[in-house]
Amino acid sequence: MNHSDNVDHDAVLRARTMLLGSDRPSTSQEVRAYRVLAKVSPASYLPKLARALVSYGYEAGDRDDVELRLARHAEAADAARRVDADEPNRADVLCGVLSSYQRTLLTVGRRAEAFAVCEEMAEAGRLAFARGQVRSPAYGQWRLATMLAEEGRHGEAADIHGRGTPSSWLDFHFWTAVEWAAVLDAAGRHEEALATFTELVDRTRTETEAEAYPLAGLVWELVHRSGMFDARGRREEAAADRQEALRALARLAESGEPGRRGNARSWWLTLFALSGRAAEPAGSREAPVPPFGTEFGHWSPDTKESYLGAVSALETRVAELTGTGRLSEAVEAHHRLVRRSAVLHERHSHRIEEPLRPLFDEGVALARRVPDAPETVARSLTDRAMFLVAAARYGEAHADFAEAVALLDGATRASIVTRT
Repeated sequence: MNHSDNVDHDAVLRARTMLLGSDRPSTSQEVRAYRVLAKVSPASYLPKLARALVSYGYEAGDRDDVELRLARHAEAADAARRVDADEPNRADVLCGVLSSYQRTLLTVGRRAEAFAVCEEMAEAGRLAFARGQVRSPAYGQWRLATMLAEEGRHGEAADIHGRGTPSSWLDFHFWTAVEWAAVLDAAGRHEEALATFTELVDRTRTETEAEAYPLAGLVWELVHRSGMFDARGRREEAAADRQEALRALARLAESGEPGRRGNARSWWLTLFALSGRAAEPAGSREAPVPPFGTEFGHWSPDTKESYLGAVSALETRVAELTGTGRLSEAVEAHHRLVRRSAVLHERHSHRIEEPLRPLFDEGVALARRVPDAPETVARSLTDRAMFLVAAARYGEAHADFAEAVALLDGATRASIVTRT
């Protein structure tokens, strides 16, 4: 059969003319043109059609027209799947489009289908690596690792992270190092988690000395690692990290941040949320939980919604427990409330002090009411100190953390800066 017999040549001409016109076409016009041209030149136009459909889907909005968005993203996925397997950029096109498709599936509550799409992305990445089309053996597998972690399958998530190499996957920058260490720790591979996080701390320390990394970042990482050491009963190493963090805080209190800040507040929020994972229920397919240690923007919509949806109930719970004198339980509920509130306000990180400061102050005041509980007070002081670092209140942060260190390690409260 002559392929040209099935082609509407007038439609092809109109599509080419529209795309080459002086006025930039709208997304809907692009989609119509690419639908026509993909039939006659799939190698050139299927990738363009797939990507245009993704953009066209997001134009449908997030709530009122979510089913329309889903339909457009499903069509985009179909177009991307039809890109020839020998096309060098196929994995890039397919994984990018499927990433949007699975997120839309999650938005409408179709988690099982979204999980299958993530498995498809992972398989596409594996095939592309085998063909030499991508450099990392873990290409396309990030979302699968995240969803596995949300469903409590941390060992499988850790294995996915481990398939990469430092040069192609981890390279020990903050986000991937923290995420990998978090899933290793949750999988019970505590020494590997500590080794991974220690590599991050060591590199951060080096970059901080060169003023290429915010000193605040080193403080947060040291304090988080001290908690990891404490959990393993390694008190001396935990105390050493706290002392180093205290010295860094003294520098901040005296001179301010010497290096660039970058997205430092997001780093604090990620570690703060991760610090409370033990107080949260284990995840499952039926009841997934956030992938603690992963940047908030990469949490699945359903897990983030359920996590933040508990804020109101926790506010009520804290009030009830406090009112009935069950202070230890009130403190624990309050910790869960503050972590969720911090995530709730993460998009407004430039204004975090106004909504969050009263909550951290309340947490410290509540902890001080618990009889003979120095570790409880130290924890609340540490939480507030790390928040104050994020708010650039370095003098107050140093004072809080110095008191926490004294309570935990019996250290002398040296060089405490007066509160403002």
